[in-house]
Amino acid sequence: MTPAPAEADLVVIAKEPAPGRVKTRLSPRYTPGEAAVLAEAALRDTLAAVTAAPAGRRTLALSGTPGPWLPAGVAVVAQRGGGLDERLAAAFDDAYAGRPLVLIGMDTPQVTPAFLAEAGRALARRDAVLGPASDGGFWLLGLRRPDARLLRGVPMSTPRTGEAQLARLHAAGLTVGLLPELTDVDVPADADAVADLAPATRFAAAVRALRAARAGREGAVSA
Repeated sequence: MTPAPAEADLVVIAKEPAPGRVKTRLSPRYTPGEAAVLAEAALRDTLAAVTAAPAGRRTLALSGTPGPWLPAGVAVVAQRGGGLDERLAAAFDDAYAGRPLVLIGMDTPQVTPAFLAEAGRALARRDAVLGPASDGGFWLLGLRRPDARLLRGVPMSTPRTGEAQLARLHAAGLTVGLLPELTDVDVPADADAVADLAPATRFAAAVRALRAARAGREGAVSA
């Protein structure tokens, strides 16, 4: 197996953080507007990690329109496809430039440049790298040679998605490295856990601000 460069390209797949379009499972604790605030903070944290990590090229596969949260140096491509498996496969296709490619979503604002660098190094020794999520999915997938067939048809958003994706990689005869498990922010309990785990992030600051605002409203009502 020919060694691949450790400096992989990076791609983030994300939705525009607009009310009603993102983080709908954070309701009813958070309003659609508040959920969008948290989504934007998570996306900013994710993109900050991506721009700080070693990479040959950085791409955002976006559903929606770029906003002021988009940092310089990140190319944007529109998401394509119907189901999440198809959109992930298309993101790999559209961002692939002949180098190993690492893909993450916008749901793990606690991600660090060190995690992404570790994924790139893993692709120097393995054909693929997977970051399992605590809900049974995965928060990162890296491929030395992206192939849409490795993703299409994998059942997404289930408690066994990560297991199914890993099985698909192994069935293709690929060697796979594993990264530490992280928590995706899907429901309010996830938001609390991630904010407490990574208190210096924009996401944690947004959670604290919304907690304080809610406490203030509740105090005013009870007064």
